[in-house]
Order: sequence, then structure tokens, then C-alpha cells
Amino acid sequence: MKPSSSRFPDNAAAALANPRLRAALDTLPGGLVAQRRAAVAAVPEFEALREAARAIRDATLDDLASHLEAFETKAISMGSKVHWASDASEACRIVLDICRAARARLVVKGKSMVSEEIGLNAHLEAEGLEVVESDLGEYIIQKRGETPSHIIAPAIHLTEADVAADFRAYHTHLPADRRLDTPQSLVAEARNVLRQKFLAADVGITGANFLVAETGSSIIVTNEGNGDLAQTLPRVHIVVATIDKVVPTLTEAMTLLRVLARSATGQDMTAYTTLATGPRRPGDLDGPEQSHIVLIDNGRSEMLASDMRDALRCIRCGACMNHCPVYNAIGGHAYGWVYPGPIGAVLTPSLLGIVETSHLPNASTFCGSCETVCPVKIPLVSLMRTWRERAKQQRLETWPARALSKLWISTATRPALYHLLARVAVAIGGALGRRKGRFSSLPFARGWLAHRELPAPQGRTFQQLWRETERGVPR
Repeated sequence: MKPSSSRFPDNAAAALANPRLRAALDTLPGGLVAQRRAAVAAVPEFEALREAARAIRDATLDDLASHLEAFETKAISMGSKVHWASDASEACRIVLDICRAARARLVVKGKSMVSEEIGLNAHLEAEGLEVVESDLGEYIIQKRGETPSHIIAPAIHLTEADVAADFRAYHTHLPADRRLDTPQSLVAEARNVLRQKFLAADVGITGANFLVAETGSSIIVTNEGNGDLAQTLPRVHIVVATIDKVVPTLTEAMTLLRVLARSATGQDMTAYTTLATGPRRPGDLDGPEQSHIVLIDNGRSEMLASDMRDALRCIRCGACMNHCPVYNAIGGHAYGWVYPGPIGAVLTPSLLGIVETSHLPNASTFCGSCETVCPVKIPLVSLMRTWRERAKQQRLETWPARALSKLWISTATRPALYHLLARVAVAIGGALGRRKGRFSSLPFARGWLAHRELPAPQGRTFQQLWRETERGVPR
């Protein structure tokens, strides 16, 4: 996926003007958000679990090299082959070499955000391999030639009608009278196609939610079972995962799984939580002949040594974007790369550089909802603020933004002037807006007021109200 983060303002404007996208995103508050709220309310110790999960991730990152070495040693002892990739191109080359050695023609994939990050599908397809996404959401967007718009719900930007129309267009074998008007019928149609792909595939590729150093296992969580089929039916199984996915023990992995499912989909646990440990052994009824694990750095070591280290705690639940008012308004594609929402506004500049991504840290109201729901307590607001400061230091803001910033600073650092101007603005605004009680247009605020109205001032400034209410000194 070629990044388009530098075009975020245009991307966002196009998203806001798309009524079909709005209809699709309107399901978030009553869907994933409500489901998480109910799941968390049912676990009185959830805040303690969050703190434990944060501590596990921090302790792991403190000694990441040792845990990775332990994982490699154990994975090899269980029969897996472990490969190390410093960047995206090396990771793609390693996976291609494994596929070539297996004389593969067809590859089936489970959902993997890191495979999107490194552009794996395009690399394999350019070399003549057929690559089929088996996660239903990923399957749908692959047919559309799109990228995921959400890290756990890749097709959340689409409605059922969109998907039905796509199935009619791409599944040319369908009879005209085949009904595709329910989620169940759409799933059944996809299953009919994908089962044949699973059976014919030479190589299966999955990501990993966690890598367990204690056992040399990879863990994936799914609700469709496609990940299990992708890693057990083909002759060769390849795990692609970034180095920050490692967890020291199974016990610690279970703690993280308890907060992951509840934060992501509002479930106690996902329908399938699967551990894969090496290739098939004598007596096993299924499993691959070969097991490969590709450990990818691709900028994580630099993040580990930087002040963005806390972002490496992320367990990819998607809760921050589900609760983000900006993401809810524009969806994921507007962010222009693999990781949208608040975590994308931190992670993408870390991996691509702030010059190309300077708009993303500004795509936030700083309401703090993302931090409130993050299961590993990543300080997303302060991290975004740090990126804003760096963008300002490098003069990456537009000249109107710089001018307004200087004007604000010169006013806010002079209390007497600030209070005087506030009183004047309130007096004038109150007089002009007295009849309607609101403004639908104002000079220099056309963009803001195009989508909302601004309440008219009611006669007193905040400072005046503060003195009257908290200090008992009317003015």
C-alpha cells in the first residue's frame, strides 16, 4: 500500500462528503462501542486487568532482546524455522523464498496487519503467486482492490448492500436468483469459495497476536476459524509478526487475551483462540509439514529507543479508533496508510517519518477517549502532542496555522489582554447572536460551521463565571 498520509486533509474532506461511508460508520456506537461497554461492565476487576496488561507489555519491552532470543530457541526446538527481517523488503524476500522452495502456486492468508504494512500480497502476486485473503472482511476488500479501513474490521466502511453488489460482480458463477440479502447468505457464499482455496493451497500465511517465548508458539484470535484452516491445511505455514509481539509466558499471554477480546469485540474470548507450535509431529491428525516464523523489525527497534516506545505496547484491539470522534466521522482510509485512528496518528509518523505524516497527529480532538479505553494504557494524547511539537519545530505547519498559533500565543501569554479580548468577544458575540442563539456562519470559520452550529455567548466569560461560582466574587 502506497502511503497517502500527506493528503489527509483532502482524504478527510472526501470522506465527510461520502453519505454511504457515513451510513456504514454510524453502526460503530451501537456495535463495537456498546459491546465493549457491556463486556467491561461484567468484569469488576477490568481496571486491574488493564494495569496488569500494561505492566506485562512494559516489562517485556524492557528486556525485548532476551525474550526474542528465548522465543527463537524454543521455536527451533519445536521444529519451526525462524527468520529475521530488518525491514519490509527483506521480509517479503524471505516469504517469497519459502514459497518458491515449496513450489507454491496458491497462498491463503489469515488477517495480518503487518503483511499490509510490508506490502506482502503485492510482492507475491508480482512474482506470479495467487494470494487469497481468507478473513471475510479482508476477502471482501481484496475483491474490491481496497485496503483495510480498520485493524479488526477491515470492511467496516461498507454496508451489506455494498457487499452484496460486490459478490454479484465478482462471483460470476452465481445464479441470478441466488439470495444475498442477509449476513448469513453472504457468509455462506464466501465460505463456498474459500473452502476450495483452503484445500488447494500450498502455503498458509498468518499473523500473530502474540508470540510466546516459553513455548515457541504463535497465538491468533479469530471469530471465523479461517486462521486455523490457513495454518493447518497447507503443507507450509508461515507466521509473519513484528518483534514487539513476543510475550514471556502463556500465563501472561492469557492476561493479555482477557483484555484484548473485550476491548476489540466485546467478547469474553474470541470464538477461536489458537496456539500453533511447530510443524506436524508423528501422531498428529493435521498440521503443516513445515513451520516458518518471520520476525520483522521494520522500525520497531528505533521506536523502542525513542520517546514513542509506549506505542509498542499496542495489542491491536482497535478500541481507540472505535471511540475516536474523528475516526467515526471519516473512517480509516482517510489516514492514508495501514494504521488509522489514534494509534495510527502515533505509529505512522514513527514508521514513515513526520514530514509525510504531519497532518495525522492533528486528527484528534484530544478528548482522551482513546486513552480511557486502551487496554494497555498507552498515553496516546501525549504521544500525539509530541508529534505536533516536532512538526512545529520542523515548520511543517501551513502558514495560516503558524500565524494563528503565534497570534494565540501572544494573546494567551498576556492575561490582562486575554481577559479584555474575551470580554469584548463575548459582548459582541452575545449581541449579534441574541436573536437565534447560535451562529451558522462567521468570518474565517466556514470549514468548522459547514458541519455544525456555534452557540452564541450568553453574556459572561469563563473567568467571570469561575470567580462567581468558585470564589464567590461577582464581577
